[in-house]
Amino acid sequence: MGTYVLRRLLQMIPVILGATFLIFAMVFALPGDPLAGKCGERPCSPAYAAQFREKYNLNDPLLVQYGKYVGKLAQGDLGQTYNNISVADQLKLRYPVTAKLALLAILIETVIGIAAGVLTGIRKGGFLDNLVLVSTLIVISIPIFVIGGLAQYFLGVKLGLFPVTVTSSDPTVYQLLLPAIVLGSLSVAYVSRLTRTNLVENLRSDYVRTAVAKGLTQRRAIGIHALRNSLIPVVTFIGFDFGALLGGAIVTESIFNIPGVGGYIFRSIRSRDGVSVVGAVTVLVIVYLVVNLLVDLIYGLLDPRITHD
Repeated sequence: MGTYVLRRLLQMIPVILGATFLIFAMVFALPGDPLAGKCGERPCSPAYAAQFREKYNLNDPLLVQYGKYVGKLAQGDLGQTYNNISVADQLKLRYPVTAKLALLAILIETVIGIAAGVLTGIRKGGFLDNLVLVSTLIVISIPIFVIGGLAQYFLGVKLGLFPVTVTSSDPTVYQLLLPAIVLGSLSVAYVSRLTRTNLVENLRSDYVRTAVAKGLTQRRAIGIHALRNSLIPVVTFIGFDFGALLGGAIVTESIFNIPGVGGYIFRSIRSRDGVSVVGAVTVLVIVYLVVNLLVDLIYGLLDPRITHD
């Protein structure tokens, strides 16, 4: 197990370098001058412009800029924005909010998705099965910003059940509940369909029929044998989804004005602050890879047939 973890950690290095280089190249290839608007309506003086470009290595070739960025990244320095604000400090303020939102969304998709998948898998072809299949298909077909807008209007404005937007820098669970429902709605559909499909397949397996033939009750055969095996790919999907949510849900956080990582990336892109975008996405990639590793380890614990050599 230790060798496997070490090998996976070493494999992360080229992935992080490749991903960050692509993001770095694309961000700094965008049109526009970082000096635009720095000196108000007037153009900046040549002295200030030269100092600014020297400070942020804008005169260097792309590979040289990236090499200097990786050198600082190896020391834990994500750089500073064009307004002399530490990117790491900004992310420290926003990641707890994003983590709280991600945990709520994962909890919603896990409980509702698995429950719906189990109920429909046991009662295949019934009214509830058809209802869940149709409703999940509808949810999957609707873009997330449409679901967010509808949730704000009906649940926030019309019914007044939830706040329409987040107004504090440290939102409560209640303020994040509606965004979490919107964020987890798409994953609920996937989890329920994945659980149902695997459960139906396992219920037809020989080992379940053998367990029932030996005297095990239908409920215990489903709960002990079929459901456990059916949840293995579901746990994998939820783990990967959690890693993606920790990276920040840009659309959802922007719709609900949540001060998280996703909203920070969105505002940085709009203001053409390349340092903030690259720093935030770099952390996103690292977090996703770490969560990916943890999911693989959990998968191996759930399925004893898998060994990590």
